[in-house]
Amino acid sequence: MESNTNCSASLPECYESSGALAVIIIPSMLALSTVVVMLVIFCSLYKTKHREQRTSAPFISASVSGARIYPALLSWELPEEQSLDGLELWHTGHYGPVCKGLLRNRDGSSSLVVVKSLRDNPDQSETAEFVEWLLFHAKVCKHENVVQMLYCQTRGSPLYLVLEACNPGNLLHFLWTLRNSSSPADPLQRFSERSVFLVAKQVAAGLDYLMSEHRLVHGDVAARNILIGPDFSARVAGLGVAFEGRRTDLTTRQRAAEVPLKWQAPERVVMQLCIDRSDVWSFGILLYELITLGSPPYPDLEPPSVLPKLLASYRMKRPKHCGSSLYDLMKYCWMWSFKDRPAFSAIIKLLTSSLHLAATEHICIPDIVNVSEYNRDAGLLL
Repeated sequence: MESNTNCSASLPECYESSGALAVIIIPSMLALSTVVVMLVIFCSLYKTKHREQRTSAPFISASVSGARIYPALLSWELPEEQSLDGLELWHTGHYGPVCKGLLRNRDGSSSLVVVKSLRDNPDQSETAEFVEWLLFHAKVCKHENVVQMLYCQTRGSPLYLVLEACNPGNLLHFLWTLRNSSSPADPLQRFSERSVFLVAKQVAAGLDYLMSEHRLVHGDVAARNILIGPDFSARVAGLGVAFEGRRTDLTTRQRAAEVPLKWQAPERVVMQLCIDRSDVWSFGILLYELITLGSPPYPDLEPPSVLPKLLASYRMKRPKHCGSSLYDLMKYCWMWSFKDRPAFSAIIKLLTSSLHLAATEHICIPDIVNVSEYNRDAGLLL
């Protein structure tokens, strides 16, 4: 009984002691938790700001005589000792005027170039996108079989991109010039099945580089987007769809939809799925263009009727001048399931191993191309 009495008598003291501790500990814990939360918030804000600065680093600008400076492009700015001369409007591109001209050096030498400029009075978003376009070329155009970026201008108006120009230039137009020529005197004009293999191998190398090094799907593989130079040197150009392919907005889908149906793989038409093996399908169409000296694919079909025919296992017949090894490669590229098509690395090996089988006789096709009829048959946008 005594022990119980002592215990009951001490209870108020216990409550008083615990109450006092609670008065001290609880506010302290609240204060400490507030400090911790504030620290977390500040750390999060700092990391976000730091990440934004890193992401936007190429676009950090400073004002120098009213111009903006993009640090990542400083090494690409056109030097003062070089100038652009004789610029002539070629056509209007996605961002503005596209001109051809000469890049003239201080010593008097010059080279042909293509200048893609930003239209007058662009808004802030157009300017930002064009700078991204410049940065894209600076990063990607580092392979001998991809169009080369030479310089740019971002310090003045208009902003522009300077690309190398090849001679003869556009592959499709070059193929058209080879028609109706039985024995050309110029060696560059002597185009054979062997030449097809050599050009195709370079194009495959450029496309393989884009995928393996940058995870880029070209999206518009066709003769019209290949540049041809001396000794049948070839470079992949027309990187607009590849650039836009990094995005998922409506504009991107609209631009990708501009690719003519006759060059598109079935999964792209049906599911809007654009992958590296979709480029392989289009590469097979390019092989057809090469061996036919620029004929439109599926010449007997209207563009909307191509997919239903493909669903019924239709494939283009073997063209004239086309050997069995080349035609087998075309059909390999046109396998219905993209999983069954070869990668570009495998295509390069196939072209190399089969080169000795290619004919060396000059390809002669007497028909001259009517551009209007070609555009109609090919389903190109006018």
